[in-house]
Amino acid sequence: MRLSTKGRYAVTAMLDLALHSGKGPVTLSDISVNQGISLSYLEQLFASLRGKQLVRGIRGPGGGYYLGKPADEISIADIICAVDEWVEFTRCGGRENCRDGQRCLTHSLWDQLSDEIFTFLSDISLADLVERGQRETAVDTKGLVGNKQRAA
Repeated sequence: MRLSTKGRYAVTAMLDLALHSGKGPVTLSDISVNQGISLSYLEQLFASLRGKQLVRGIRGPGGGYYLGKPADEISIADIICAVDEWVEFTRCGGRENCRDGQRCLTHSLWDQLSDEIFTFLSDISLADLVERGQRETAVDTKGLVGNKQRAA
């Protein structure tokens, strides 16, 4: 079981949007170039994200996208669910017909794992990811500077 590119790309695109919020609208072309995601795929994803009001668009010259609500109010689970994607570990997709139409012995285990992942992703907001990225960049920058100084 893996999260498909649909869910991964939606989270990546939303994070790019969050990182550039406050600087005006962000175009899908910019996200496409920044993240290496095809423009047509982004258009499909953003149609779903717009439908769930996670983004809002401005048309015309100078247009683009903004977050539909503050980054601390958008969870990673919200994004993944908005693009009709979900991480499901049961073999039956939660229908409880895993084994010849009956519930299998390990159904509860895999169902609980799916719930745990949903809870985990619900507890992480876009703002959390932005903050993590800024901390990691600061650490990387300090590490690079330190390594360059040591090498000199």
